[in-house]
Amino acid sequence: MKKAPKHEPDEPLTVSPPKKWAAGVPAVTHALEYSLDEASLKTTATTLLTMNQVGGTDCPGCAWADPAPGHRHMNEYCENGAKHINDEATGRRITREFFRAHPVSWLDEQSDLWLNQQGRLTEPMIKRADSDYYEPISWADALDLLADELKSLDTPDEACFYTSGRASNESAFVLQLFARAFGTNNLPDCSNLCHETSGFGLHETLGTGKGTVSLDDIYQSDLIFLVGQNPATNHPRQLSALEECKDNGGKIISVNTLPEAGLMRFKNPQQIRGVIGDGVQISDQFLHIRSGGDLALFQGLNKLLLEAEDANPGTVLDHDFIAQHTSGFEEFAQHARSISWDDILTATQLTREEIEEAHDYVMHAGRVIVCWAMGVTQQRQGVPTVREIVNFLMLRGNLGRVGCGASPVRGHSNVQGDRTMGVWEQMPDEFLDALKSEFRFDPPRHHGYDAVKAVKAMAEGKVKVFLSLAGNFVRAAPDTKVTDEAMRRCKVTAQISTKLSKAHTVTGETALILPCLGRTEIDIQAGGVQFVTVENTSSEVHTSFGKLRPASRLLLSEVAILCRLAERTLGDRVDIPWLEFEADYGNIRDRVAQILPGFHDFNRRVSRPGGIKLPNPVNEGVYATATGKAMFTVNAWDMSAAPPGHLVLQSTRSHDQWNTIPYTNNDRYRGIHGRRNIIMINPEDMVDLGLVRGQFVDIVGVWHDDVDRRVEGFEVIPYPTSRGCAAAYYPEVQPLVPLGSVAEISNQPTSKGIVVRLEPGSPPPGTKPTHWHD
Repeated sequence: MKKAPKHEPDEPLTVSPPKKWAAGVPAVTHALEYSLDEASLKTTATTLLTMNQVGGTDCPGCAWADPAPGHRHMNEYCENGAKHINDEATGRRITREFFRAHPVSWLDEQSDLWLNQQGRLTEPMIKRADSDYYEPISWADALDLLADELKSLDTPDEACFYTSGRASNESAFVLQLFARAFGTNNLPDCSNLCHETSGFGLHETLGTGKGTVSLDDIYQSDLIFLVGQNPATNHPRQLSALEECKDNGGKIISVNTLPEAGLMRFKNPQQIRGVIGDGVQISDQFLHIRSGGDLALFQGLNKLLLEAEDANPGTVLDHDFIAQHTSGFEEFAQHARSISWDDILTATQLTREEIEEAHDYVMHAGRVIVCWAMGVTQQRQGVPTVREIVNFLMLRGNLGRVGCGASPVRGHSNVQGDRTMGVWEQMPDEFLDALKSEFRFDPPRHHGYDAVKAVKAMAEGKVKVFLSLAGNFVRAAPDTKVTDEAMRRCKVTAQISTKLSKAHTVTGETALILPCLGRTEIDIQAGGVQFVTVENTSSEVHTSFGKLRPASRLLLSEVAILCRLAERTLGDRVDIPWLEFEADYGNIRDRVAQILPGFHDFNRRVSRPGGIKLPNPVNEGVYATATGKAMFTVNAWDMSAAPPGHLVLQSTRSHDQWNTIPYTNNDRYRGIHGRRNIIMINPEDMVDLGLVRGQFVDIVGVWHDDVDRRVEGFEVIPYPTSRGCAAAYYPEVQPLVPLGSVAEISNQPTSKGIVVRLEPGSPPPGTKPTHWHD
């Protein structure tokens, strides 16, 4: 079915009070409305009824784990998952006539929403160096051109190979194998921008970069902390798991700068009480914390636990666990005791009573989990915060037991699998040695560019070819103006994509669009119908089968594109059977099984219902750290704060959005409809700053390099943010995130800690008056 392209809605901003609960019947209604607007009834039924089912299509959205086979609902998806899968399954098509009518410079002026609405890409296209238009090119010519450019580089490190979490395990493995056989570790990925901080913090303290928590652990926990995350929008199926935890008697403490609807109450539309009842209260306590205050919060909790142990020796801490499985306790304890309460309260903006109430919940809980997301990781001191969370868990032995553990909640479907498959610029020697043994070539050993370093290298002319496997790098990366200028310095940029985005309008001198099959589509190769695999946030690997007819006969799979490019680029330089990999993805999985621990007999085991549960060394009492034990750490911090007259800005996603792409201009749970150029500010801060609701301002980033970073024409919305903190939508405020403002150790951009000032501004041309519903 071919539908006419959408046009961006022309509607006024409408502001209503924020919702106090998430999901319910409206979630079902909105999911179906969007799905049926994008795809036919038959297609919608196919995608939704097979989504996250055994033998079905894995949700291309978040990485939340599926219930065990036999325990899944027939509608095992959430509102945003339904939108995401049918956004890919849309009946709209972009043809050569579209590109003939629209120059690239004009497309670059359109919004992310409008670009995405135009539909699926259908054939390979090229923008030549002397042209402002994309034009058709054959697959053979496109791949030959790209291969020739790669072969002409002075060094392999003049190329970058980027990927996002939409890629499958098979395509991610082929991508990193191609890059390393070519001779570079330049493998920036979306983890560099979202959870790199988690990996570094967990690696240092526990010896693994992954979480330790399964879905069953969530169900059986006595107490769960939700820190810096918004489940209702970013991983909504987590709410069902939290509901089961509550039904089992568990308690939940939410820690956030915004009182999100999904942190308050959940109405599960698959249960009667979620349809006609009040649903379930999610948070037993909400800690309305200052942005960046999470480290101080957990230090306060740890201080209280140590004091409770002093008052009642042998009754609070798990001394057996600490003695047998940890190192560094004495140094940690000495530091924790020395931290002043004045500093903790100033950093968190919480009261002593609030922190002591949370401590009481901890004292009554035998099994504790801490979940966190980018509210923690996109802070300058994100790594120390993750380490302090691990300190907190270790004090009472909340690791390696049922219902306990550390849970970094990944926000994209296979971002964790990409890393497992080797997409990282710093893969350890053990992995590189295994590649060498299996494929008989010596992979490069020097570290490559992460996302931030890749932008700097492009800006300096050190990277000439940029290949992206899925993703929208120019919108996800920080410092948008710098990133755009850096990308335009490349000689060639190539995007393996399903839909149009800014990645296709901000290009090198020559740009290639290499359109690929979506995860929803049937993938037939020489060896027959193929499936791919993905890894969820609980380290479970399972299959995903496409169910729909491809959007165009000219689409190739991600694996096919990469294998054909590798064959053309490398020829007989390495003995890697690229064409066999393309013909049958089982051949890729057979080689993965020889390289990665836990993947033995990969093809057979992953085909079983539920797939493979990868081993988690922490849950087996194994810690691959410098001491061979879990490590307590000392985490010093400074109370960086915005100067008087300034705010700390955090980027956030709207409810109707996935990653960089909004599906509409609405943010239903926050009561904001019709426009995205808004900034949410605490009403008391508005008074202090002399602001009134509906006023338009320019947001100016403050950073020590004196570069003018600003976004213009943002409307002030009163909203219960934490004092001194504001929020605005991502990626609209990415221009304000300095390339040099990164988390300590992990080098992850600090999109949740941007110091800004506000200057008088004007509404964008054509802006209609705002409707306020108090």
